[in-house]
Parts: sequence; C-alpha cells; structure tokens
Amino acid sequence: MIDIATLDPETTIVVATGNAHKLSEIEAILGETPALHDQRFVALGELGTFDDPEENGADFFENALIKARAALDETGLSIAVADDSGLCVDALDGAPGIMSARWAGEHGNDEANNDKLLAELADVPEGQRGAHFHSTVVLVVRDEDGEEVLRGDGDVAGSIAFERKGTNGFGYDPLFKVAELDGRRMAELEPVEKNALSHRFHALQDLSQKL
Repeated sequence: MIDIATLDPETTIVVATGNAHKLSEIEAILGETPALHDQRFVALGELGTFDDPEENGADFFENALIKARAALDETGLSIAVADDSGLCVDALDGAPGIMSARWAGEHGNDEANNDKLLAELADVPEGQRGAHFHSTVVLVVRDEDGEEVLRGDGDVAGSIAFERKGTNGFGYDPLFKVAELDGRRMAELEPVEKNALSHRFHALQDLSQKL
C-alpha cells in the first residue's frame, strides 16, 4: 500500500482501478506522451480501500467521469484517469452498453451475463449478430482555476458467436468474434494480442493524441 501523503499531487496520476494490468496498459501508452512523461501512475487500489462510486451516468463518458472525479475526491490528488467500457450489440439496439458488467443483475457475473446474451440472440441469424466493444477514457486535471477534462474513445468491431470459446480475457470475450481476425474470439487471444487491438487501446491512443 502506498501512503498518499508521500505523493506529489502535481506529478502523480491516480488511475481509477484496482487492476494492475489495466494500470500497466494505461501507463504504457499515456506515459509516453510528452505532457505526461514525468508523471507517476498509481492505481487507486494501491492507495487504500474506497467505496465504488455510483455509476449512474447516461453513457460511457459520464460514467468514466464519475469514476475519475471520485478518485480525486478520495485521494486529494490533482490528476486522474478513468475508463468505462462495454459491449454494444446491433440487434439489441446497443445493449448491454453501459450495463455490460451487471446486465444479468449481479455486477461482474460473467457467466450469467453471457448466458443472457446467448438467450437474447437465440433467434438472431449469423449475419445479424454484429457488435462492437466501446471504451471511453477520461483524464481530469484539477487546479486553483477549476477542472479540465480530456477524453478518448475507441472501438473494436466484431460479432457474437453461438457458443463460447477460449479461456483468456473476461466478460463477453468468449462470445465476441473479432472482425479483423477472421472471427477468432477475444478470449482466444494472448494478452499482448488483445492489448494491441482492444477498444481501450484505441481509446488511450485517441486520448494521447490530444495531450
């Protein structure tokens, strides 16, 4: 655990996650931009135990902003990064969308969420099962003059399979066939492959170009 009091608010970026892999992915891309090259990235989970904020935004951007602002409120630091992402299925009018992680009723129950997805698409034929993963990443900076918000957005196109395949990843990865990889499931990719084409990767690239 890192003592917040030992961190310099001007040179520390808190990433609203407890996931070390996500921290590494964000740092690898944003840390290479000249504007953030000298910043230290720390995960919120490394600074203590905090209640999750209520993600009641209307879209991915609003939920990412809620998480970033909560991280600043809880730590007293000046810069935060947060992301919100989900699966959007064409035949379901974009659902589950921002409800992706808790679509079946219990947050993070991947099996139940995938079961519900298969049930919802049971009568949808192969050519009408298009979908995409979306991610919005925000960077929030607070100072005596107020608050500045930058955002990046990214997508990866694909479709929903009729059965699970693969053991990597999480969420809907076993059912998501990646369009640019001839239908391989996201869950069949090694982490380095997934990171090179994921929706979060594209969103981070988009954000880094704006810094």
